[in-house]
Order: sequence, then C-alpha cells, then structure tokens
Amino acid sequence: MTACIVGLAHTPFGKLDTESVESLIVRVAKEALADAGIEAADVDEIVLGHFNAGFSAQDFTAALVLQTDPGFRFKPATRVENACATGSAAVHQGLKAIAAKSARVVLVVGVEQMTKTPGPEIGKNLLKASYLPEDGTIEGGFAGVFGKIAGSYFQKYGDKSDALARIAAKNHKNGVANPYAQIRKDFGYEFCRTESDKNPRVAGPLKRTDCSLVSDGAAAIVLTDVETAEKLGKPLIAFRAAAHAQDFLPMSKRDILKFEGCTEAWSRALKQAGVDLYDLSFVETHDCFTIAELIEYEAMGLAKPGQGARLIDEGTVEKSGKLPVNPSGGLKAKGHPIGATGVSMHAISAMQLRGEAGDMQIKDARLAGIFNMGGAAVANYVSILERLR
Repeated sequence: MTACIVGLAHTPFGKLDTESVESLIVRVAKEALADAGIEAADVDEIVLGHFNAGFSAQDFTAALVLQTDPGFRFKPATRVENACATGSAAVHQGLKAIAAKSARVVLVVGVEQMTKTPGPEIGKNLLKASYLPEDGTIEGGFAGVFGKIAGSYFQKYGDKSDALARIAAKNHKNGVANPYAQIRKDFGYEFCRTESDKNPRVAGPLKRTDCSLVSDGAAAIVLTDVETAEKLGKPLIAFRAAAHAQDFLPMSKRDILKFEGCTEAWSRALKQAGVDLYDLSFVETHDCFTIAELIEYEAMGLAKPGQGARLIDEGTVEKSGKLPVNPSGGLKAKGHPIGATGVSMHAISAMQLRGEAGDMQIKDARLAGIFNMGGAAVANYVSILERLR
C-alpha cells in the first residue's frame, strides 16, 4: 500500500455540446481539489489521461490542467495514453510517482470529447487502437473487431446471445441508479435479446445493446501517500494492489478468446493484495462490448473457458449476487469517453468504498476490484482498493 484516493470528481457522461476538452479538465480538476480539501499549490505532480487519436484538434493537452488554477504553474504535468486503458494508465503513473517518493500529492485527470466528431471519423479514430496491418479494413470498425471475437467465441462454445443480452440488461438496469450515466434506462432482457429497428445488428452477432457508447466526459482523483491522507482526515481509500500487463497488439499472435493479459494482471494484483476474487465487495470491469465482459469473467478466474455465461445465468454477477460486476452500469450504460473511463472506474469505486454511491451503493463495500482494458485485451490494468477507515 503506497497511496490513497483523497479527492474525486466526475462529470455526467454523454453528449456535452457546451463543453470542450479544456472546460471538462478544468471542471473536474477544481472539484477534485475541493473534495480533497487541498489547494493547487499542494499538488506535486499532474497526470492527464487523454486518448484523442483525432477526436480533438487541440493536442498536447497536459498543460490544459494548468488552466484550472495559477497555483499549478510550473508543476510537472504529463499526458499518458494507452488506448481505452488510458485513464488507468494515468492513475498507475500517479501511483508510481508516489511510490518513488518524487511526489506526495498527485492530481490525475481523465478526459475525452468524442461526440463532436462525425460518425465515420469516430470509427476510424477508434480503430487506431487495433493492429492496422491486420484489422485496418475490418468492417464495422472497432465493433467489427469485437464482432469477430464474438463470432469466434460462439463458434467454439456455442451461441451465447442469451448471455450477452443478460449482461446488457444487467448493466442498463444498474445504470439507472448512476447519476453520471449516459443512459439511465432499464431496457430489459427481451429488448436486448431481440434484433429490431431500435436494436439492430452492428457487427457479427453483436447488436447495438452489446456496444458501449460514444461519449464526452471527464473524471479526476487526487492521490496522496498514506501519511498525507491521514493528516487530511479523509476516509482512507487505499490501493492494496495495482498491476499492469501488456500483451501483443496483433490478435494473430495470441488466443484472442483467452484474454491472457487480463488473466495475468488479475493474478498479479490478487497475489499482491493477498485476497481472492470472492473477497471483493464488487468489480468494475471493462465492458466495451458485452462479449468482453463475458470473456473477462473467465479471464479473471470466475469461470472456466466457455463457461462464463453461468455467472450471469445464475445471478452471481448481479448487483445482489455473490460478486456484483459493474454496479455503476459499466461502460455499457455509463458511457465510454476513452481517456476518462479508467479514472471514472477508480472515482466511482472510491465513492462506493466511502459509502457515498447513493442508489448505486453496494452494502458494506470494503474491497473493490477494477479492470480497465486497452484494445482487444492488449493493455490490461487491475487495481484493488480497500477502505481502511
């Protein structure tokens, strides 16, 4: 344990026409500092997670955090990027600064504005998170990549459309309770299972309800060492573990149905934390597509390969189940502004551990697991958070 989350902030996710990348950054940075009860001058280092990939004309965005407060001037500020795991990459970079004792207080911000980009460009930008020599012309963009994965999974283990629909329905039902979620509507299983004009097929066996949302939004957390957190008198939400496993970019170099980088990251984190999966109060996992959440059940060790559907069929991963997965609604309901997603996962998990998650709240939450993934199980980050007091 080297660091604690002492402050957090989160915008609603969705189509935020009146915002810009700069305004979103400034908004959450101010709110996170206020939540922590510290001034900009108290921050030793700033880390910004921003994927961009063409979504914003304004690149070189790390210094935009300085627009928040003159007290940030001359502070070290760095932008990090690791595809859809950009937010967690920023969080883990902040943890490293604290572990190295080069900083006692780190502000981590994640941001993305996607909806101002024309539809065809959105798909082109997202596809940059795949291996272009092999996947650059795939139909359906990044959805096509996961449609291909879903098709291969179905071919090997049988049609799992029922399970995917149950995952989508679960996450949308959970999202109703999330005030930050882009879609707060319980669609129900039948709607998610049935192909229709309102729920058309997108790629392979994946329908619209199987795909996460194009979103704008930002989130921020303030990290400190434990001694500083204790002085602030805040709830001690500590990192019990943090692990990162990077895999090959080309899917052709690995068994894409195994998500082996996810398995490795979870294995390292659980060992580091000294806990088992069912010791966790809940998990926030990367459901960019419902097939991803299904395979992640298996990769994290909840089920054997091909048997992940059992977890959703038996209710294990429901909010009232043995191990709730995505009580926030996940990316499926909450939205997926790329650079903000991983920071959002940490902020919302910290809310849960503080007991401040409102209608999302998991009763007596003490230990949280977070899995954030970049690309098709290429960048794999796991954090385990614990409330100490």
